[in-house]
Amino acid sequence: MDASTPQLTVTVPSPEALEDLGELPAGVEAIVWTMEDPAPRARIDILVVPYMSGASRFARLEGVETGILQGQSIGYDGVADRLPAGRVFANASSVHETATSELAVTLALAAQRHLPEFVRAQDDGAWRPEWSPGLADRRVLLLGYGGVGKAVAERLAPFEIELVRVASRARDEDGVHIHGVDELADLLPHADIVILTLPGGDSTRHIIDDAALSALPHGALIVNVGRGSLIDPDALAAHAGRGRIRAALDVTEPEPLPAGHPLWETPGILVVPHVGGLSAAMRPRIARLVRRQIDRMLRSEPPLNVVIDGS
Repeated sequence: MDASTPQLTVTVPSPEALEDLGELPAGVEAIVWTMEDPAPRARIDILVVPYMSGASRFARLEGVETGILQGQSIGYDGVADRLPAGRVFANASSVHETATSELAVTLALAAQRHLPEFVRAQDDGAWRPEWSPGLADRRVLLLGYGGVGKAVAERLAPFEIELVRVASRARDEDGVHIHGVDELADLLPHADIVILTLPGGDSTRHIIDDAALSALPHGALIVNVGRGSLIDPDALAAHAGRGRIRAALDVTEPEPLPAGHPLWETPGILVVPHVGGLSAAMRPRIARLVRRQIDRMLRSEPPLNVVIDGS
């Protein structure tokens, strides 16, 4: 190989992402490609996909040889349907767990301590104190016990709650019992708060439906930082509209939530615009992950976080 020929070619979707990578090992070429224009090289060894919109640009991969496509989200539902055959896709595990779990706890606290009501009172210049249910001594059902779920559990530990963990299958792990999702109907009637961290997909679609919401006690809170498809939005609006159930949602179905949708106006529902991963921690953590992928590829080691392997 000629000395001027790069050993690896890496593309990132913005100048800021290029800057975040810092100085790279000899033989590694890093360039900006938003995937909006034709590919800058015939071979891209690590292609960092634009955040939240990369799958819509996969048509630009035609005629381009790729090593791995590195996503910037943990979730990847829908990617397989658009990803051209023969590609390898890695998700961003290790990047968003901390920020997303921060938001899950923030949403739970905001809803439980009635912060939206106090913000509205401040807008009115009104002093309106009121009692709130709080977080201490509540029974919290954590539905999903992957990376984000475990990070949520760690952050809830100081709040003196009773935590019930639920995953796809029952097991004992690290000294705690994890219930299986097949036990959900028996667990919901005893939950004050349900925090959803599950991925999307057919197996989890509307896992919180009318029956699940009906099983919850009056006044229960649903916090969703997983995927909008986990909750039946019509059922949620109906239950919240009757004052039975409250919700704090980082993700919705549909998304973005359109103007005029009932969830915007239903009392007891707090909506934020899918910002679980959007903290200052994201950029350096993505850069560290890409650097690790580069180092592994230079050592001929398999990439991290591969979730779709069409090679």
